[in-house]
Parts: sequence; structure tokens; C-alpha cells
Amino acid sequence: MMIGKKPKMINPCARRLKVAWQSSTLLHMQMERLSKIMASRGMCSRREADRYIERGLVLVNGEVVSELGTRVPPDAVIELAEAGLKRRDAQATILINKPIGYVSGQPEDGYKAAVSLISAQTRWREDRVPRKFHPAQLRGMAPAGRLDIDSNGLLVLTQDGRVARQIIGEDSSVDKEYLVRVHGSLSEEGLRLLNYGLELDGKPLMRAQVSWQNSDQLRFILHEGKKRQIRRMCEMVGLQVVGLKRIRIGKIMLGNLPNGQWRYLREDESF
Repeated sequence: MMIGKKPKMINPCARRLKVAWQSSTLLHMQMERLSKIMASRGMCSRREADRYIERGLVLVNGEVVSELGTRVPPDAVIELAEAGLKRRDAQATILINKPIGYVSGQPEDGYKAAVSLISAQTRWREDRVPRKFHPAQLRGMAPAGRLDIDSNGLLVLTQDGRVARQIIGEDSSVDKEYLVRVHGSLSEEGLRLLNYGLELDGKPLMRAQVSWQNSDQLRFILHEGKKRQIRRMCEMVGLQVVGLKRIRIGKIMLGNLPNGQWRYLREDESF
């Protein structure tokens, strides 16, 4: 007579512990770094979030969090303390008409950075923002996008990571408009390629809007910003760029802002 194996008994407590461990592991996998969630919600940049967290200015579900690297559920209620809100609202965003010969970011090869032009004396006299300039506003000021040394026009300098993300973030939908003076002849096929069909660095460019402004000047509207993109595009269709000016970023126009002068972004303006 065959005797079957005795069924293996499972300890109910062990089963509950296993389920609890699996649930805990799953929850941990779903949790994300607090600074990452704050940036994705547009509250600030990740770097700024870390500074707020270190100073104890971030509340998660009503509790202060001050430890860097803290992970929280994606649906957590995240708020800035009043001091954090005041600190964020004090951040400055500046619009400057960058002259030729200045670099957008860090100084290089003997050329000065555009931020070096910012002073009380170079502020546009028609700037009506009721804010007094102070050199402390330049601390942490960075360009939101590039404008190469041989180009002039609208450049955004900001302390606010939300502004930078809106303009140059991966999910940005902000376009930029340029007036480009060129030498050479452009065929209908060349104009078609400028609008769509060219590649840079082995990758297709996004569709652009390119048209003649006058007999020697093109108007470009781009939805991306690769290094020296317009100059390289023009070279590929047999044109030489002899002048490049950015006149718009999103809904912000360069307007009458004089060359080398700046103004504050107003509260009622956005990109």
C-alpha cells in the first residue's frame, strides 16, 4: 500500500510576514525621491528642492522633511513652508538683449558672460517692475537656453528652476523665433529642407518654420535648441549666416529692449 506524502503545513504567521514584506517592497519601489517629485510638479528645480529640504522648508503630508534623499509616495501632499515660498518668490528672472561678443553661460576664451552686463546702470529705463536691483539677485543666475557668441537678441537669465524647466526642460513646448541674415542662394528644395528633412549629429531635426522675411533675411521658428543649430542648418543648404538675432521666446518678445540692456520678467508674463 502506497502512502502519500504528508501535505506541507504553512505557518499562517510566516505567510502574513511574507505578504507584508512583499507589500513593503512594492511600496518602496513605487516611492520616488522627494526632490524629483517636486521638480516634476513644477514646484522648483531638483537642486532647489534639495536646498529647501536641507533647510527644513518642505512639508510632506503635513510633516517637515529635512533629510536629503527621502523617498515619498507619488501621491504625497507636498508643500513649501511659508519661508520657502517667500524664498522662491524672491528669485529673479531677467530678460537681456545680449550683444554679440558675450557668451550665454560661463566666461570662456577671454569672453565675458552675459550676466556680467547686469547692473543697476544697464537696467532699461522703461522697466516698470517695482523691484530694486541688488547684486545678490545674480547669485545662482543661469541662462535658460543658449545664444552663441556671434548672435544677439533675447536671452533669459534666471534663479528660478521652474522658469528654466519651462523653457529648456525635456517636456518644454516653448518655441523660439529668430531673424537670420544670410548670403547665398536658396532653392525651393533648400527651403523645404530647412523646414523639415535635415539631420544634425546623426539625428533628424524637429519640424521648423522657416520663411523669407525679406530679400536677404530668413525667419526661423524652432522647437529645439541644438548647438549652433541655425548656422549649421544654413550651411547644409549652401547659405552663410552673417547675422542672427533672437526676437522671441514663447510669448515673450524682445520688443524695444535696447542692445546690452535688461529688464525683469513681470508677474503677468509667462513663456
